[in-house]
Amino acid sequence: MSTMTFVQRLSLALNAHDGELRPALCGFLLFLCLFTGYFMLRPIRESMGIAAGVENLQWLFTATFLVMLAAVPLFAWLSSRVPRLRLIDWVYGFFGINLLMFVEFFQFLPDSVWLARVFYVWISVYNLFVVSVAWSLMADVFDSEQAKRLFAFIAAGASVGGLLGPALSALLINAVGASGLMLLAAVLLGATLVLKRTLMSWRGQGGAGRPGAAPTQNPRQPLAGNPFSGMVAVFRSPYLVGIAGFVVLLATVSTFLYFEQARLVAEHYPDRASQVRIFSTLDIIVQAGALLSQLFITGRIAPRLGVRALLAVVPLLMCVGFLGLALAPGFALLATLMIVRRIGEYAFVRPGREMLFAPLDAESKYKAKNFIDTVVYRAGDAVSGWAKSLLDQIGQGAGVAAMVGACCALLWGYLGWQLGRQADYAASRELRLAAISARA
Repeated sequence: MSTMTFVQRLSLALNAHDGELRPALCGFLLFLCLFTGYFMLRPIRESMGIAAGVENLQWLFTATFLVMLAAVPLFAWLSSRVPRLRLIDWVYGFFGINLLMFVEFFQFLPDSVWLARVFYVWISVYNLFVVSVAWSLMADVFDSEQAKRLFAFIAAGASVGGLLGPALSALLINAVGASGLMLLAAVLLGATLVLKRTLMSWRGQGGAGRPGAAPTQNPRQPLAGNPFSGMVAVFRSPYLVGIAGFVVLLATVSTFLYFEQARLVAEHYPDRASQVRIFSTLDIIVQAGALLSQLFITGRIAPRLGVRALLAVVPLLMCVGFLGLALAPGFALLATLMIVRRIGEYAFVRPGREMLFAPLDAESKYKAKNFIDTVVYRAGDAVSGWAKSLLDQIGQGAGVAAMVGACCALLWGYLGWQLGRQADYAASRELRLAAISARA
């Protein structure tokens, strides 16, 4: 088989058009590195959350939200002064230095409860920031039509990383410890910057952007606005407010399930090493299912059924699952619901959610999106965490919490359908304008 034939077949398999294979592969590898590093650290975070006390999780969620309130204006301030071409270098460089600092801290204070709490909050901030900025890059590089075809494959890189990360964590935790895993994660974070440079270079050569698409700002210039312009942009746009509401409901459903998972794991797996292994095993199952869905389902559903299908199907499944928990609560059903929710989020909800930003301007893709992905998401975490704790304390956690979760999931699905319809209309409008321009 010739090289050209292989490239053509690979492009056909990935649904990539001429010139799109290389950036699609770069996007895939960027998420592969990013998520391999994060998912090596995720089981450590979960075990440290338990070490800090399951009864204190709502405090950790609140602390994370407060840190986000301080961090987002700093990010917006930085984006107003650093060229967009270099913005990710600054953000990832900062978090890489943080990881190297934690390597040293855990060498000297491996059993510190307060260090465990600090790391839990820090990695919760780290995760949302690095992933949000990475998806901002993808929405900046690819237009709406390209996003529908390629985002599923690019997101598959996250799932492959989600498979490798927990496997490496489970294999290496006894040999190199938490500090060694953090050092390896820092190296992988640095590797993403090389791939970012390739993507921005392709974009600068005219790889993305069609006639009729939203105007884009010169990537060699900083973004316009002030440290609070992202928040202001969200509240001024009904479309962005809708996305924020979608994210809050997503966080609420996830938090209700997460608290139950933490409680059950703490009961059945008392030591940190076994907790790391069980969380790693669950991550492997989820990422394998997400990868298969991304490679064979998502990329075909989005162009045919639209973004609305990606954003509505998982919430409706969650609604049914919560009703099942209300009628017959049990660990087996909860575990199944957790797996389905996480597979669906990685394979359908996250790519669909990122497609909502593809038609927007650069400031919305970076500042407004970052505000929604971080502050709004963690606000949903914090509020729903306290609500779940309150329901548990009054002895109504099982049935009432499940019914509340079902209502939230139903509203989540309705909002996703409406937002998806608007995104599908914007994408079809771009294609019509491109066709008119081509004929002219």
